Amino acid sequence: MIGFRESLLLMLSTPLYVLIIGAEMLLSYYQHRSYYSVKGILQNCYLTVLNMSVDLLVRGFYVGVLVWVYQYRLTEITMPWLYWLTLLILEDFAFYWLHRVDHFCRLFWAVHVTHHSSEEFNLTVGFRSSVLQPVYRFIYFIPIALLGFRAEDIVFMYSATQIYGIIVHTQYVKRLGFLEWFLVTPSHHRVHHASNVRYLDRNMGMMLIIWDRLFGTFAEEEPTDPVRYGLTTNITDHSPANLVFHEWKKLVDDLRIPGPFGQKIKYLLAPPGWSHDGHSLTADEMRQQLGIGIETDASDADLQVIGELQPIQDLSGVGKLQSTSAESPVSHPDRRSV
Repeated sequence: MIGFRESLLLMLSTPLYVLIIGAEMLLSYYQHRSYYSVKGILQNCYLTVLNMSVDLLVRGFYVGVLVWVYQYRLTEITMPWLYWLTLLILEDFAFYWLHRVDHFCRLFWAVHVTHHSSEEFNLTVGFRSSVLQPVYRFIYFIPIALLGFRAEDIVFMYSATQIYGIIVHTQYVKRLGFLEWFLVTPSHHRVHHASNVRYLDRNMGMMLIIWDRLFGTFAEEEPTDPVRYGLTTNITDHSPANLVFHEWKKLVDDLRIPGPFGQKIKYLLAPPGWSHDGHSLTADEMRQQLGIGIETDASDADLQVIGELQPIQDLSGVGKLQSTSAESPVSHPDRRSV
């Protein structure tokens, strides 16, 4: 169930992807940068095929829901340019909250983690999809249908903005001047894919970075803290099933820990890294321990002491949490990258 406009969009975007991905691959090869690997490309293709398959399976259902909601629309925009501009802004806003929940709720992080599990960062990582996200993504678009936007237009706009979301997955484009203030740029998205403590759960926007600036999830790419890609504990089992379900397995293990019902609910819905006994930490807790992002008059030396006096505990089983950072000399051999 793919509309004509989406088919046309696919026909136009495919040559673009082939051109820019091919160019980046060649440039990476000749410059000996090792941005690409055969294994990484195959994994990215595998995950996007799974995502597209799930989307096709459930599309009839979620389009039907959006069509039903549209019948009860509260308003209607008749000027075409205003209609499409408003739809773009509303959909980008909805995606910001979808993406934010995917990062701050352990249950949804188990879905989204597949997009972050690559230790590489290149244009094909843009296709490394959150396999099960199509099952619930439409829920965030229901208010848009209620505001008078047709289901087929909502689906088309999402597909169109995905093109932009893919091409920002590059290490070759540096800062883009004044565009950095309102657009999601490759620099912003490199931060989003980082496992450094400073950068965790930052820059959630698809096209517009203004939502992150407004709602406190923005972070600049700092030259003094080079981005490290992947998860804070990278997976070692790259089998097809484990690529999709490794975080689900960890979540089930945590749910089996003896304790009250409320504890299990928190393991399910609290941010990744939450633990009942402090054996693992959330991103915000780690930043607090290291003194990162805390308003203080303390000198850098004082913050260094904080890191030394409050060593981060074992974080095994945590979703996307960082064990070491350029901001702190703390060493955590139990959290080595693999």
